[in-house]
Amino acid sequence: MNEEAVLVRVVLVGPPGAGKGTQAEFISERYEIPKISTGDIFRANVSGGTELGVLAKKFMDAGDLVPDEVTNAMVRDRLEWPDAAVGFLLDGFPRNVAQAYELDGILNDMATSLDVVLELEVGDDEVVRRLSGRRTCKKCGHVWHIEFDPPKVANICDRCGGQLYLRDDDLPQTVRHRLEVYAQQTAPLISFYTGRSQLRQIDAYGPVEDVTERAISALASFAEARTGADRGRSDGL
Repeated sequence: MNEEAVLVRVVLVGPPGAGKGTQAEFISERYEIPKISTGDIFRANVSGGTELGVLAKKFMDAGDLVPDEVTNAMVRDRLEWPDAAVGFLLDGFPRNVAQAYELDGILNDMATSLDVVLELEVGDDEVVRRLSGRRTCKKCGHVWHIEFDPPKVANICDRCGGQLYLRDDDLPQTVRHRLEVYAQQTAPLISFYTGRSQLRQIDAYGPVEDVTERAISALASFAEARTGADRGRSDGL
């Protein structure tokens, strides 16, 4: 395990398009902890035909949201894997205060607790710009961006020559609706962790490496502050 890894139990939050997936990869690699996303958990359970996966698939096939209790059970199961014993980075969970309390219970049963929550901050207009500029290849599925990573020929995939298209999920109006839903679900969650002094906000604008540097710096700062507080309590005994 990385000797620098003082903080190893981290939740990453942020709106769609904030770059959570990318930053999760870098942070998990830096601290040598598993990146655990609800999307990955769902796919693994469904494709593996687990009891929870079969149950979740019934709701998904019916077009219904998977109930919190099913999601919570999947997260609990994943956090009990041996690789998560050294720590973890959760991406996509918790999504609301009820799930935050559930996470408390899961970690309490494991005789541990959450260290810090990193919130990637980016404005709505920037999110729309990032997501609505994406173009997906109908043939190979590769995703391009008309501004940040454009193909050599407009609407044609450089890799396979397939036609590029704008997914419904990336339509500006759809993105703004997703942002509204995120704000409704997440605003209370942000307040919840702010009240616990566990939240650190990260400016998610600019090059990926700059955002990563800010995130690592925030984690280091939090670890230093916590170590100082622990030392102060110890000296007071």
